[in-house]
Amino acid sequence: MVQVRILVAERGSGRGVRVGRPASAWGWESLHGEAVDEQGNVAPTLHEMSDAWLVGRASELVAVAQSSHLSDQLDAAHEVDDILAEAQGRGEPRIVGQLLRAAAVVRIVTPGLVDLSDSVLDEMLAHCRRHGLVVLEAEAHALRGRRYLLGGFEDKALTEVAGGLAMLEENLTPDPVMDKRTWDRLLASALQTTGLVLTQLGVYEMADEVLARAHNAIRDSANPHLIYVHLVNRARLLIGWGLRLERVDNLGEATERFATASAIATASELPFRESLHPGRRDRSAAEQVPVIGAAHALAKPGAGHISRLWTLRELAMYARELIIVSIALARCLEMEELPQQALQVLHDARGRLEHDTSEPTLMLCLTREFARMSGPRGERTISALQTYANALEVELWLMQEARTATLLTRRDHERLTRAHGAIAQQALQDPLTGLPNRRALDDRLDALISAQTHPMAIALVDLDGFKVVNDKYSHAEGDNVLRVIASTLRSALRGDDLVARYGGDEFVVLLPGAPLHAAEAALGRAVDAVAELPSDLSRGVTLSVGVISVRPLEAAHAALARADSAMYAAKRRGGCRVAAVEGEPSSEA
Repeated sequence: MVQVRILVAERGSGRGVRVGRPASAWGWESLHGEAVDEQGNVAPTLHEMSDAWLVGRASELVAVAQSSHLSDQLDAAHEVDDILAEAQGRGEPRIVGQLLRAAAVVRIVTPGLVDLSDSVLDEMLAHCRRHGLVVLEAEAHALRGRRYLLGGFEDKALTEVAGGLAMLEENLTPDPVMDKRTWDRLLASALQTTGLVLTQLGVYEMADEVLARAHNAIRDSANPHLIYVHLVNRARLLIGWGLRLERVDNLGEATERFATASAIATASELPFRESLHPGRRDRSAAEQVPVIGAAHALAKPGAGHISRLWTLRELAMYARELIIVSIALARCLEMEELPQQALQVLHDARGRLEHDTSEPTLMLCLTREFARMSGPRGERTISALQTYANALEVELWLMQEARTATLLTRRDHERLTRAHGAIAQQALQDPLTGLPNRRALDDRLDALISAQTHPMAIALVDLDGFKVVNDKYSHAEGDNVLRVIASTLRSALRGDDLVARYGGDEFVVLLPGAPLHAAEAALGRAVDAVAELPSDLSRGVTLSVGVISVRPLEAAHAALARADSAMYAAKRRGGCRVAAVEGEPSSEA
């Protein structure tokens, strides 16, 4: 029987939609290829699922890929790709952006698929720029930085994360199409990914600031899984910071970092039980999550942690987990006067990570720990070699500070570049909708007409019922409706099409290379997309569209006048429609 992956929505306690199952789990397929159960109930297909379900399921698959072994990771990658393809067919840019992120993360964490993340990240960056999704674009830069670290390109990773930081430090305003909780979660995710890369680079102070911002973003809007992930990232940061402080003999502050990490690990237990982590809920997070268990052991090394750490060492999937658990285990073994076992643990970790470049700072901590324990029973001897090692540590600390300075310089450069671009763009941008303004439209239209060698269509779009919104609600609500409809219109058309605000509640669309019938069909989809918006977003406003095909050598003002006449023809027919006119519109059009 053919294995067709069909997704089934199931309710879990407080966790929303849970895992789906393949068609084989339903027993057999019908003659039409549908999955059915023993009672003949047909499983719903992806096409029948809501946008929210697609995003929720992708989040589950990301959690699976980050916490499971290869076969489950590959299954997750396959399913995420199916969900992404469905979302791309629907065309809602914010949903597509979130699913491109999921596809990229699953590839980055799956051995054998890492190289395939490059094209997905390229697509995610291009998609987010095209649709003005700044927060998702910033996360794409952070994910690319994470990808560069896997290849050993620290300097490139530094540049990417600097670019993302510059975006996240702008005066960001919530997306009017999203509810506040969704916006907060997207911002928190971008900040957490950025903080993770900064932690990998060893820029702990800045990572701490970024994760504090993530905490503020999710404080009122997070679900248990996001809270759990945030706490694990915070514990991971503090452990790395503590190990780094030890390397320059700042033992007091290191101890404080370990103690705080342990307290955060304890706090993670409750959200862990409601998270998407594919673990057992009858066992604690400390028994199943390497960073959580290691945090307790580093705070208070002792025999009570040893058995658990042996298990967590086998569960470690990433370099950071293996290094942290190995150091914690070695210290506990050392406390029990088992130095040879401790050394073997560290030696094995070094061997397993010989070619791994994802955690340069933690690798130095692992090497230091191995060197420290390699003396006679771990005793520290004041020798020329140790003096030399201490001098090297001081130099490495200064290099780390130089890396922080470099990151700040690149961030500031990116911020200035974006600010300069924003100033130049403002002259050509409508401040309310973010669309090109009348000046930008005139420039683009003149350029297209002067170089016209292929069909081109022009449409004039007017909002039906917009005056009622201003009168019944307020002008502020009218502005919100304008922003939502402008975004929806822009998203429904091709990337090469220009949507400009013409004035008031009118827009102009330029469709280069589009014959009239194709332009009419595309604009019809835009009319439908606006008509289908929730009433609390659109307030019942619809579109009347007039579209014409530009004649050879026709003046811009003449083409716009014909499109305006066609728009009024759509109005006379009741609105919420497209009127496509080949020649001059008749009075009965």
